[in-house]
Amino acid sequence: MKRLSCVVAMLAAASIGAGAANAQTGKVSDDVVRIGVLADMTGIYSDLSGKGAVEAVRMAVEDFGGKVLGKPVEVIHADHQNKPDIGANLARQWFDTGSVDLIQDLSNSAVALAVAAIAKEKKRHIVVNGSSNMGITNQACSPYAVHYAYDAYSLAHGTGRTVVEQGGDTWYFLTVDFAFGHGLEKQVTDVVTAAGGKVLGSSRHPLNTTDFSSFVLQAQASKAKIIGIASTGADAINAIKSLAEFGGTKTQTPAALLLWINDVHSLGLDAAAGLQLTNAWYWDMNEDARAFGKRYFDRVGSMPNMSQAADYSSTLHFLKAVEKAGTDDPDTVSKVMREMPVNDMFAKGGMIREDGRMVHDMYLWEVKSKAESKYAWDYLKPLGTIPAEKAFQPLSQSTCYLVKK
Repeated sequence: MKRLSCVVAMLAAASIGAGAANAQTGKVSDDVVRIGVLADMTGIYSDLSGKGAVEAVRMAVEDFGGKVLGKPVEVIHADHQNKPDIGANLARQWFDTGSVDLIQDLSNSAVALAVAAIAKEKKRHIVVNGSSNMGITNQACSPYAVHYAYDAYSLAHGTGRTVVEQGGDTWYFLTVDFAFGHGLEKQVTDVVTAAGGKVLGSSRHPLNTTDFSSFVLQAQASKAKIIGIASTGADAINAIKSLAEFGGTKTQTPAALLLWINDVHSLGLDAAAGLQLTNAWYWDMNEDARAFGKRYFDRVGSMPNMSQAADYSSTLHFLKAVEKAGTDDPDTVSKVMREMPVNDMFAKGGMIREDGRMVHDMYLWEVKSKAESKYAWDYLKPLGTIPAEKAFQPLSQSTCYLVKK
């Protein structure tokens, strides 16, 4: 009997040891952590997202050491072509057969919303850095979706509120006709009217419009003091140039609601000087940002914008969460991501709320004049800081099912 007990004990110990070994090797599913960058690689937003987003994610993986929990971290990428169906299909393939743990960037709000639905269904992570639509942390929220860099609320309460406070109390919008533009126009409209201003109308134009003449003429006819540019990238650049060509900027002031450092570079300081914009980050804002910006420039040939900087930061945050969790299990990682603060070159004291919104300070900037700019990519000067608690939609207003009220 004693001999049998010893044998049973040895078998039990062996079983426990095997179980521990299996648990050890099972910490990372498929023995790899795979990050997919789903971005606009060739279209209207490729300069804002594109290869720059891919390189930012690669830099984060390299800086982390290329491995997590002893397993390699791989980066893949694809072009969603600014089409929600293509983005959703790619996300589904990546999650179903590609063993992708995290989808990054997601420029284009319609694409981001479509992919958020797939992420919720498949219980896999996405981080949205290239889109502003607030549905990501409201009706489309889930434990697996994080909205990291900025959103329509932060832009509206930065540029919109400041312009109204400075006397710009009548507005007309030139709005790109899809989810991003609609959401941005609505948020700024709410801010303007709450501050006592009026919105006199809007013109909605297709994505990637080159001829703004009819839209600009409608804006001029409105006699509004402010022309709100509810678009970004090439659309915003073309709208601002058209306003200048038609003489609109002599009697009306354009307000760029989402202007990027890349847009300023394309416009040039002669055309962009004096424009105010809200951004989460600027490459020359402090020593940490400058160090990252210069490393990035050496790889890409341009300075990073706030979305690309956020791609880097949020990739590091995800990998740190996997490491701390001891697994890439999505639910466990989601919990840890929301417990850990964000303290890096992108944000100090940032936190991911239960609705998936990463809250952090936002900043109001003004484009420098040529005389003020002293070196390459020296484009912005700070006007003020919008503290984290005021920069983003309060949880009390959220419609996310995860928020307990």
